[in-house]
Amino acid sequence: MRDFAVSDSPAVQAQLDRLAALSLPQGRIGLEAIRALLARLGDPHLSIPPAFHVAGTNGKGSTCAFLRAILEAQGYSVHAITSPHLVRYNERIRIAGELVGDDELAALLGEVLDAAEGLEVSFFETTIAASFLAFARHPADVCVIEVGLGGRFDATNVLPAPLVCGIATLGIDHERFLLAPEDGTPVEPLTRIAFEKAGIRRAQVPLVTQAYPKAVAAFLDSLCASEGVPLLARDAGWKAQATGDAIWFEDRLGSLTLPLPEMPGAHQADNAALATAMLRAQDVLRVDPQAFADGIRAARWPARMQLLGDGPLTRLVPGTPVWLDGGHNRDAGLALEAFLRDREIAPHLILGMIAGKDPGALLDPLHRLVESVTLVPVPGHDCHPPEAFAQALDGWSIPVTAAPDVPTALRELEARNPRAVLIAGSLYLAGTVLAANGELPV
Repeated sequence: MRDFAVSDSPAVQAQLDRLAALSLPQGRIGLEAIRALLARLGDPHLSIPPAFHVAGTNGKGSTCAFLRAILEAQGYSVHAITSPHLVRYNERIRIAGELVGDDELAALLGEVLDAAEGLEVSFFETTIAASFLAFARHPADVCVIEVGLGGRFDATNVLPAPLVCGIATLGIDHERFLLAPEDGTPVEPLTRIAFEKAGIRRAQVPLVTQAYPKAVAAFLDSLCASEGVPLLARDAGWKAQATGDAIWFEDRLGSLTLPLPEMPGAHQADNAALATAMLRAQDVLRVDPQAFADGIRAARWPARMQLLGDGPLTRLVPGTPVWLDGGHNRDAGLALEAFLRDREIAPHLILGMIAGKDPGALLDPLHRLVESVTLVPVPGHDCHPPEAFAQALDGWSIPVTAAPDVPTALRELEARNPRAVLIAGSLYLAGTVLAANGELPV
């Protein structure tokens, strides 16, 4: 399946059409194509500002949002790469704090696609090359770079020596790529996922991680020790605990009392703590305690348990809070479960998932926590039809219906006077919802 991208700018759309026409090699691509493409462009990735590199199954995007917000609170100028985009392709490339403009984006993509002639490059590789080209041309103090998929073979993994590498929460996802049989790799699934994510490690560069199961932690400890990678794992290299009104944090530099994030969800305290540990693992950029506090409060990351504002969609259910989340795996389901229990919310669930995702993984934690389920397609993508959810919803004694789109689902729910609505299951669906409600990420 191709990434989906459209633009109101004719110049950008012309380049996105070229992107959409790229052949996507199946299976593992490796780093040969991105390296060849960057070489044709003069190796811009070797001239970008110092970088923080973040991998993980869940939480890496939010961790990057905390990193950027804290660094900007300190007064630094920050370039950033994130993926996927929700509404506009421009969201993937942030130059010195601002989303790349249409004119520059069209020029960047055109230059990269021209240079890629004859190479088997992908949508994501082209995006990363364009990002590095922009970052090399614009001054900034630091870069925050989110891994797209995995880590070992991700196109961002051409970085020579980041300031710090980080790995957020681990879970089973993208099995086709990350669990493909390969000699010399771990057999146990979660350990194999950890191996792929830890592919971003570099000798003498701190690798900061969350806490993982014992076998995974032991594997990473052995791997890093054998390669001279300083491993700072949670509960060993650093500690954090969220209380009712603060985060207590401790590492080699001492302790901090940090505010809870304003982003909903108890797990966001973990992501804020990981960002804090990464920033304190390096000594190139000074970050004061006040910047940590201000950045954690200021950080925002759309479509992660986001309460939608007033707009065309929410007006279809007037007076009803409508929450939006792009999570699509078991960890996301567990985070939603914790969020709903903490807020004592029993929403009507509008759910759409792309093909290849496991409906049961997301839905199992939500059993008995929602009032009804309305199944919708994910526009522009191969997605699960309603019958694909039958097994996951077997035994649920609540109404389960289908609708052709989210607006129709909301209109049908409005007649039932819903107390709350949750739209979930896919970041691509979330992007459609944000666009329809007039809430473009900035």
